[in-house]
Amino acid sequence: MIWHYLIRRLFLLSFVFFALTCFAFSLGHLFPGDALVNFSGIQQPDDELLPILVQQYQLDNGYLQQYIAFLQRILQGDWGLSLASQQPVLHELMQVFPATLELVAYALLISFVLGVPLGLLAAIKVNHWSGRAISTIALLGYSLPIFWWALLMIMLFSIGLGWFPTSGRISVLYEIPVVTGFMLPDILLSGQTYWQAAMQDAIRHLWLPAFVLATYPTTVMIRFTRDAMLNVWQQSYIKTARAKGLRRSQVLYRHALRNAMLPVLRQLGLQFSTLVTLAMISELIFSWPGIGLWLLDSISQRNYPAIQGGLLVISSLVILVNILMDILHTLLNPLARKQANG
Repeated sequence: MIWHYLIRRLFLLSFVFFALTCFAFSLGHLFPGDALVNFSGIQQPDDELLPILVQQYQLDNGYLQQYIAFLQRILQGDWGLSLASQQPVLHELMQVFPATLELVAYALLISFVLGVPLGLLAAIKVNHWSGRAISTIALLGYSLPIFWWALLMIMLFSIGLGWFPTSGRISVLYEIPVVTGFMLPDILLSGQTYWQAAMQDAIRHLWLPAFVLATYPTTVMIRFTRDAMLNVWQQSYIKTARAKGLRRSQVLYRHALRNAMLPVLRQLGLQFSTLVTLAMISELIFSWPGIGLWLLDSISQRNYPAIQGGLLVISSLVILVNILMDILHTLLNPLARKQANG
């Protein structure tokens, strides 16, 4: 039954969450300094507050009681205070997280829109010069260091041609109220008279970092789609369809493409985790106010509660997306469903 597979995946997700929370909890004791400060973010509690915090964080008890109290605080939204701003860590995370998610989502969309058609073309024209050219470009793009590529794009398109801004999400000329945290939807929901100009400015700010971030997953998508299509093209049912007299385009779109896209769907989840990692570098270079830049600033400031919360959010998001993509691949792929049920 497919329900057995879903229950197993839910159990796996619960185990991974347990492992992540154990790791995040251990950081509070492994970081330098007082564990109370690392967990709470309160640097100099007075004599009245100190025993209250010790009792709240169960620091006078064993590690098991401390971990249970830590889980309760996580579920209640009490992630401590930032050592730098003395603001709640969860509040700061909710401010910067949508920016990273927006950047990663558009980069993933670009990589899918460009990578899949180019990969299909490279598979169809495998012995043609165009197929070889696409494979060569994909190999070169795969080898590019993202920090070097980002600086090169800034020098060419921002400083040289002046087409795109070098940093930020939107110009300071536009005041957009925060509704969802995602810039483009917030502009549409703002109701401002200058929303069209603000939308164009936000897209100009978004395009260059999204394109740079999408370079690596696009090359991976090209190579993976090419290999998947070549593998499907050698299957017996494709040869049978061609022997029946179907046109090449009919065989491609009716039979080959549908089956070749199934492993590509799972690859999207893997590329999402890669994009989240690469987004930290892109946000630093483009001064994009996301969780990556916020986490790097926290590391440089030794802001231990923020580091703890940021690592927990990023790790949970990556694992959750990969498990969801694996479940979706299983639901859409009959062979994967058969293996899961077996």
